[in-house]
Amino acid sequence: MRTSWRIGVALAGAAAAVAVFAVVWPRAHDAAALLLAQDDPAELSDLQLGAVLRDRQNSIVENVTAALDAGDVDLAKSFTDLAKDRDIPLPAGMSERVDAALAAENSTAGVARRFATGLVTGEANDAASLSGTVTGDLFVFGDIRDVVREGKRLAMGEDADRLVLGLAGAGLAVTAATYVSAGGVAPVRAGLSMVKDARKLGRLGTGLTEWAGRSARGVVDAPALQQAVATASIAHPGQAIAAMKAAFKAEKAGALVRLAKDVGRVSEKAGTRGALDVLRIADGPKDVARAARLAEKKGSQTRAILKILGRGALLLAMGAFNLAWWMFAACLAVFGFLSSIKSATERITLSWLQRSRRKRVLRDVVVAQTPGPIQAI
Repeated sequence: MRTSWRIGVALAGAAAAVAVFAVVWPRAHDAAALLLAQDDPAELSDLQLGAVLRDRQNSIVENVTAALDAGDVDLAKSFTDLAKDRDIPLPAGMSERVDAALAAENSTAGVARRFATGLVTGEANDAASLSGTVTGDLFVFGDIRDVVREGKRLAMGEDADRLVLGLAGAGLAVTAATYVSAGGVAPVRAGLSMVKDARKLGRLGTGLTEWAGRSARGVVDAPALQQAVATASIAHPGQAIAAMKAAFKAEKAGALVRLAKDVGRVSEKAGTRGALDVLRIADGPKDVARAARLAEKKGSQTRAILKILGRGALLLAMGAFNLAWWMFAACLAVFGFLSSIKSATERITLSWLQRSRRKRVLRDVVVAQTPGPIQAI
């Protein structure tokens, strides 16, 4: 009876281990896939999107409707592209509605108006306004405008935005390189303009702002800039611009230029608003570099992915320790199952051997007690 009880306990343990494994395995499988994909933003976002969209079937439809209601046609288009890529059906007429809104936004009058706004104000919200902003910066109008404004504040002892100053200074150096290379570094120029605009509009993430601020600190020679602004003369604009350029240390702007290059890569594949979305959620230049890799593979879907997953599209949203724990729990369940089966097998074998031994002993006793032929006579 005692052996039978032990066999029952071992089999119960095996059944419990199977039940635990059945519960843990899906999470462990997902955890392993996420850990393997943590260095590939596109694969990582695909895995996380699959889980999110399984739980929220109407998420894409709701986001398309919300984007259209907010007037963000570019985001609505991004969601329809994502739905098409993942074979998610949309209500009848929704794609046509998005296409009509996009055509109206890209009309000649609308593009011209946004281009002029970007050229004059230096604020970019889409491709047209960014074109105006970059045009102004290419003719050093935008960068000089920002340098004069912030330099004047610096000269008067007011709070100047040193990050905008550093970006404008880097922009002056990149603009010269753009002319020399016939536009070869234009994406970097566009990236600098977007980072600068995001800063002025308050759309630059806190972590990225702190990093960029530290990087820009060594770019600006404050005393030289104060003197250049104070002695600037409308009658001699060339001398004023040369003095302002001299106040910036181009060799110190390498980190900002690399950031701008990644922002430009995002803008080329995901659009201006996609780049601005990245700048808003990024915690540092590594996040922007990851976003550039994501945009290169996902293109117009990038904005929708960032809208759904946020910064989780760029890196593991769940800690590696938590993911590893699910895998460890699955391994424990397998180990428990194997141990229980081993114990049950040993108990069953021992029970069989003991039963066989008892039968053999009993048979020997019976044979010994049975009279032989001589005894019978």
